[in-house]
Amino acid sequence: MEPSKRTVAIWDSFTYWWGRRSLQSRLIAAYIFIILGPCLAVSFYSYKAINNTYIRNAIDKNDYLLQMEKLHINTQIEAMERAAQMAYSNKEVKNYLMNESEPQLGELVDFNTNAYINMMQIQFNNPNIEHLQVYSNNKYVHEIWPIFYSEERVINEPWYQEAMNLMGPELWSFQMSDPDLMQRYVDQSTVNKPKVSLLREINIPAGNHIGMIQVDMMLDRFTPKTYTKIRDGQSQMFLIDDKFQLFTRSDYSFLHENGEMAQAITDRLQLYRKTGEWNINYKENGKSFLLINTPLDGMDANLLNVVSMENVMKDISRTRNLIIGLNIGFIVLVTLIAYVMNAFILQNLRRLTDAMKKVRRGESYKVITIRGGGEVGELAHHFSKLMNTINKLVAQAVQKEVLSKEAELHTLHNQIDTHFLYNTLENIKMLAEMENQQTISDALTSLGGMMRYNFKWSSEYVKLRDEIRHIENYIEVMNIRFEYPVELAIQIESTYLEVEVLKMSLQPIVENSVKHAWTEGEEELTNRIIQIEISEAEGDIYIEITDNGAGIDPLKLSTLNESIYSEVPPPSDFSGSRGGVVRAGGIGLRNVNQRLKLFYGEAYGLRIRSEVGRGTTVSMTLPRVLLTGEQQR
Repeated sequence: MEPSKRTVAIWDSFTYWWGRRSLQSRLIAAYIFIILGPCLAVSFYSYKAINNTYIRNAIDKNDYLLQMEKLHINTQIEAMERAAQMAYSNKEVKNYLMNESEPQLGELVDFNTNAYINMMQIQFNNPNIEHLQVYSNNKYVHEIWPIFYSEERVINEPWYQEAMNLMGPELWSFQMSDPDLMQRYVDQSTVNKPKVSLLREINIPAGNHIGMIQVDMMLDRFTPKTYTKIRDGQSQMFLIDDKFQLFTRSDYSFLHENGEMAQAITDRLQLYRKTGEWNINYKENGKSFLLINTPLDGMDANLLNVVSMENVMKDISRTRNLIIGLNIGFIVLVTLIAYVMNAFILQNLRRLTDAMKKVRRGESYKVITIRGGGEVGELAHHFSKLMNTINKLVAQAVQKEVLSKEAELHTLHNQIDTHFLYNTLENIKMLAEMENQQTISDALTSLGGMMRYNFKWSSEYVKLRDEIRHIENYIEVMNIRFEYPVELAIQIESTYLEVEVLKMSLQPIVENSVKHAWTEGEEELTNRIIQIEISEAEGDIYIEITDNGAGIDPLKLSTLNESIYSEVPPPSDFSGSRGGVVRAGGIGLRNVNQRLKLFYGEAYGLRIRSEVGRGTTVSMTLPRVLLTGEQQR
């Protein structure tokens, strides 16, 4: 396909796709296209200006640090020059160096007491000075450590020869080590610690060499920022002498990862000393650096600050991202404004579309009124008629479901009440046959409370304290038939007694425990306990009813659970299992479980745990709600 035909095909595809977009989408796209160009131009200009500002600030900041370090170095230079001048001006030292005969003992003692002490005082007054040393080639001058030495110790040093060749002016010399001239130990190694030395030849009279003065200072004191122990990883100072030796810290140095940096610094310094031109920018290994240089007057040396641009570039990158984010935010804002305006312009169609979407999501429909008529108004009218018809059908279905549930609940109530009354009357019959009238009177009192509670069904919900009292009455009635009664242990805090529960939801569980927890032949047991406990977690109440009966074996427990949770009632001839809290197929637990789910939801109900010989526990889960209907949090 030719390029022109391919271009036409692409354009036709785009126009077809564009034509299928909604009017609102096309309007928003037009707004974005209109503002995108100016935004890009402004952003480019702003980014360039901010980039230059960051770099300028980095240069100014580090140049300031460099000048402060230079000021410190100048202070140290003045201290060294002052020390050298004081030593040079000492007449007693000059006389000692000009001895033409062996000095007497008294003269040496007097010199040591006066002149030597004065020389030591010079160094003491300047603690940054490491050494103050005087060298002499006079055979009548004795070495007095650590100040006076023979020139033979240093005569072969290059810096000594350079100082001699100057014939009087001061010489500054930078050295990588500080040797011990006294050599007090055999095979003593040189201390690898760089220093700077100020050398001045003593000529008296002019042209007559009698000695040399040397003032030493360690570079970590001479230029502390060059040898700083603070490792920020963003800058490093270098001191470069007239021989282009680089003095700097050895650890965390830029030179370790940038092998060509040292040569680049040397080359630029050579060009700078010839032409005065200096290139501040340097790149290596994909990293950018600033080389900020300043000369040290009078020493023929330079102080250099190498600054990593990594943090600066990160700041610039964050600024760029901020600008991009602002542009995106501005475009989004304009898009939202355009969306709101278009929605206002097309509000009738929008309202109808939203109403249809809500109905599709299952939300309730509210009648909408479309003003202005037209096709949109007619469509809204027919849609409203359709939704009214659907709502009527839904209301009829809901009413039928409500009536069905009410009938089901009524049936459950009747089943529970009939079952309970039948068992109660059987107990009273046994009492009349076995006991005297006083006992019958007590039993009837408890039974009356039970019957009043049972028949007064004005609400589905009661306080937990009322349900507990009903259970206590039931246990008192049932204990009439046992020689060794069942003990009811209630462990419930008073704060939970106001919680609402379904009426007759706990009593059937206790009833099944009384009747089925202890098998025949175990009536004589003296330690029959039913324990009721309550706990709370995540807004739900957990009530546990535990007996210490025979328990249920796993197979029968599984069958029991299937019967309780099944939606279909068990057949009338269902084979039940004894020894548990309830017979599989009995109405007690199944009815309670169904009521809990009907009133509270599928998340609530009963759960049964049991072990043979260790008793059975029925756990009931329900929401913590006060009797007023307010759910507690």
